[in-house]
Amino acid sequence: MAAQGARVIPPRLRPALRLVLAALVLHLVLIQPNHPAAMTWGALVLFPLELPVIVLGLMAIGPGRWGRALRALLVAALVVIATLKAADFAMFTALARGFNPVADMALVEAGLRLLTGAIGLAATVLAGIAALVAVGLVAWLLWWASGVWAGVAVARPALRGGLAAMGILAAGVASAEIGAAMGRWSLPFDPPGAAFTARVGVERWQSGRATLADLRAFEAAAAQDPWAGTGRRLDLIDRDVIVVFVESYGRTSLDTPFFAGLHRATLEAGEADLAARGLAMASGLVASPTRGGQSWLAHATLANGLWIDGQTRYGAALASGRQTLFHLARDAGFHTAAVMPQITLDWPESAVMGFETVLAAADLGYGGRNFNWVTMPDQFTYAAMDRLLGDSREDARHLFVQVATGSSHAPWVPVPEMVDWDEIGDGRIFDEMAAAGDPPDVVWRDRDRVRAQYRLAVDYALQAVLGYAARHAEDPPLMIVLGDHQAAGFVALDERPDVPIHVIGPAHLVARAAEWGLSPGLLPQDDLQVIPMDRLRDLILGAFSSVGPEAADS
Repeated sequence: MAAQGARVIPPRLRPALRLVLAALVLHLVLIQPNHPAAMTWGALVLFPLELPVIVLGLMAIGPGRWGRALRALLVAALVVIATLKAADFAMFTALARGFNPVADMALVEAGLRLLTGAIGLAATVLAGIAALVAVGLVAWLLWWASGVWAGVAVARPALRGGLAAMGILAAGVASAEIGAAMGRWSLPFDPPGAAFTARVGVERWQSGRATLADLRAFEAAAAQDPWAGTGRRLDLIDRDVIVVFVESYGRTSLDTPFFAGLHRATLEAGEADLAARGLAMASGLVASPTRGGQSWLAHATLANGLWIDGQTRYGAALASGRQTLFHLARDAGFHTAAVMPQITLDWPESAVMGFETVLAAADLGYGGRNFNWVTMPDQFTYAAMDRLLGDSREDARHLFVQVATGSSHAPWVPVPEMVDWDEIGDGRIFDEMAAAGDPPDVVWRDRDRVRAQYRLAVDYALQAVLGYAARHAEDPPLMIVLGDHQAAGFVALDERPDVPIHVIGPAHLVARAAEWGLSPGLLPQDDLQVIPMDRLRDLILGAFSSVGPEAADS
């Protein structure tokens, strides 16, 4: 039987079949998409202009020492670019942008921690092993495919020279298409395909160089701060200030029907309740520097008054010595603190952020079960903040606190429910909720279920922060509540970077914040101008300081 099966393919056709299969391997690697929108059947018939360059070059050089060197360089380059395209695909899915090899390497660790929290350590290790095996398999297939074409017998020097000339011509066509696709020039003809893989390599090289140039400009901007120094900063505030970042709370909650029905109802009910308790409110829209994740970029953008949209800028801001909003608040006599329930590892960068007190997950005293990756419910976070920083503290200064909530962080499974504030205790009251429902690896098989869980999680986060404001209505702090970023586009059904902002507190302070271009209440008007998040630091300082930056520096 084996002998009969081997005779199915005539021996004279086997070399041709090997060439076809080798070309198919090269073709599939070259057309690998780097964006979810490119995952179409039509992509399979895209002609990669690099393919004739590779094939002709391999045949011209042959299987000798130089041929092996060319193959090694080719395989290395294609494996690197294939990996970059896979990283692009993941980044476009999660963060609606491509992968920057200079700025984004630090995200690998953060992504692994998030994945571990969502699907467990064992599954994450298996996924990592599978990824490494896939890279190794691609490299082996490319080495085999390139060897097949390099092994084509071309003995006559003239014929090899002709192949080399044709390869150079094909390379010229590919280069012309790359330049046209990148907007460098226009062509008098339509190329027969696209040099997509080579273009990705060129673009990533250029983005790395541009990132380094941008870093130099950013460092210069960070050194220019009209609010630097000491003086009467924030002296118009006569109470505690709490800046709350509501995780993954985006504009989609206001105007995408699937989410807006529930979230707007919660905001309307909260507005009526807070107004009845004598609190004033104003709301607007803010453009976040990130989408789908990297909350710390939003935190740093607000605190520094600089547009921080990547890890390179984030690191530069930390190293710049720039005075953050919290440095200036501390200099103005506030006790500055960060309440960060999702920080579970060392956070050394907090030392240069202006916080006198940092309450990470281990400091908040939560004794209940984790909600998968989320360490504790938001309601417990607020209660712990009161317990640890509230009226029992010996420090009589007003607080200036940053809170980064966690309950509306992916994977949004399970979602807590509000409990009586006086029954929270050490958090074990939430244990039954933490064990409810399907695990993330089941829910995340269905995107509709993911969106439904996200809707519930954000609604819970809104209930918790509005409930906290209501609980303190008799002696209200000034609360600045905003989203850090929208969820990933496939979840939020919205690719805009905008997030809501709500200012809640006594009327005399909210009125000052309303001058930023906010509208009354908790539902922003549709025609409001979106405020870039990097303007918020200076808007806060300007609204609540009796002197401006020029007077302060004089």
